[in-house]
Amino acid sequence: MTDPFSPRTDVPQAPLLRAQQAGYWEAGAETYPQGLEHPGFQWNPQEPTDPQEVGPRPDPGPDRPAPVPAAWSAEAARRRAWLGRAALLVILLAQALLSVRLHNTAFQDEALYIYAGHMEIAHIFHGAPLVYSYASYFSGSPALYPVLAGAVDSVLGVDGVRAVSLLFMLGATALIYSTSRRLFNERVALFGTGLFASAQSTIVLGWFATYDAPALFLITLAAWLVVRFARAHAALVLLAVPVLVLAFCTKYASGIFIPPVIGLAVLTAWPYRQAAALWRAVLLCVGTGVLGVAVLYHSQVMTGIQATTTSRQHGTNSTSSLINMSADWTWVMLAAACWGSISYIRRGRLSEISDVAARTGETEPGRYWRALLCLLLFGSALLAPAYQIHLSTSISLYKHVGFGLVFVAPLAGLGLSRIVGPHFLRIALGVAVLAVALFNGVEQSGRRYATWPDSSQLISVLRPHVTSGGKYLADVADVPIFYFRDVTAASRWDNTYVLKYTDSKGVRLSGPAAYTAAVDDGKYDMVVLDSSPSANDTAIDNALAASGKYHLAATVPYTNTNGRGAYTVWIKG
Repeated sequence: MTDPFSPRTDVPQAPLLRAQQAGYWEAGAETYPQGLEHPGFQWNPQEPTDPQEVGPRPDPGPDRPAPVPAAWSAEAARRRAWLGRAALLVILLAQALLSVRLHNTAFQDEALYIYAGHMEIAHIFHGAPLVYSYASYFSGSPALYPVLAGAVDSVLGVDGVRAVSLLFMLGATALIYSTSRRLFNERVALFGTGLFASAQSTIVLGWFATYDAPALFLITLAAWLVVRFARAHAALVLLAVPVLVLAFCTKYASGIFIPPVIGLAVLTAWPYRQAAALWRAVLLCVGTGVLGVAVLYHSQVMTGIQATTTSRQHGTNSTSSLINMSADWTWVMLAAACWGSISYIRRGRLSEISDVAARTGETEPGRYWRALLCLLLFGSALLAPAYQIHLSTSISLYKHVGFGLVFVAPLAGLGLSRIVGPHFLRIALGVAVLAVALFNGVEQSGRRYATWPDSSQLISVLRPHVTSGGKYLADVADVPIFYFRDVTAASRWDNTYVLKYTDSKGVRLSGPAAYTAAVDDGKYDMVVLDSSPSANDTAIDNALAASGKYHLAATVPYTNTNGRGAYTVWIKG
């Protein structure tokens, strides 16, 4: 392999001389003024000016390795590695601060998962019966993340559980940096992680006690493993198998990102193994399938998988609204990745060659390979929006798009690197892109974290009325169940979405009729309704007003992203 930064020899010598005499070298599509030489050049003002003396650099021959450019010497590589790590620490610190700045009481999903974790721990270690079959409707195995969340909550509370999510997200960012660095170089990796760290999904999931952060980390870890061992024996990709299965069991929806990991394993190994790289796909498919089936066979989560993922009920969101929401949360990274893909397919590595590639004298992969890599990484970012468009639902879309950003981050970093140009010649453009990404992420994450009301005042109002023997009805029952778990059990609370009730005449009722009969019979000691009603709230309101058994004890106002609202608290008696 010839030095990738040697003067081009496929152009006439006279223009090359004129460029040299004017103080410029030409490399690929880039021209560098004297004093701003591209890495690998060593400007020598004593170079010959006679056309007969200017010629191509001698071919090192088949028995001699290609010379390593000075910019990729071992000392320079170590220096760049340490500088890259220092910059990565700054990015991680900024990401942590952006997440920790978010404040609110527990969201209903957080409350549900943490409470379920406490119940699962009591069941596993003390044999306590499970009141609810969490495995039948949870979107991940209740024996994994909920148990971790419950254990941490016992010691550190809700903020401690959220801090665990932050550690997972910081780990994902660090893995994205390492993966991008192996695919390209440190600068691309830093740009990609900077854009990923400023995305709304990254910021929110970093301070959100749900399945998403650990599942995203595990998918990122699996992708890193297959890239890390791209040059190694094919059997080493089996290390990614338990990681992929664990990611799927942690959150079932993450299973749609298993095929991109398998594709990445093949593509990154292809330049070194050619067709033999296909064995990696076989090993990953067989290993993941066998282990996954074994795990599912010995668990009771199939109902939950069907209810929340494979057979999920379709929603009512339009395709255009889902596209707009997805674009609003990801457009900066997708635009940078689109430019990076086009530029990379059109012209391969300019300054993005990695230290490993330079040290081993690897040749530049062909255009078809580059196109397939870009298609795989960019297409992965569209999987979550496409799936939710299929389901016509926006539920959790703001979280799921973050999984795709894991794959598109290297391309986004490449695009931003080429926008900035060599030697940061267009640094202002790069700063502008990062500023827009950061502004969007901060603004969107703040709004997202305010979509549910602060329940601290409501909990204070309810506390004097909650007893161990009481029976309660609430619009968002998971929140008081969590905060009053030391006083009352989950079985003492009903929600306003589903109820089956047998009235005093022995008639089995469901839907609005069930709530009306339950209120008429005085079944509940307290009823808590939200001004953002469920489908059954109108029937409950009418029944409360007509029964004469309840009085309005308190109205608790709140403000969220949708505006102002209020909780109404009805007490029997």
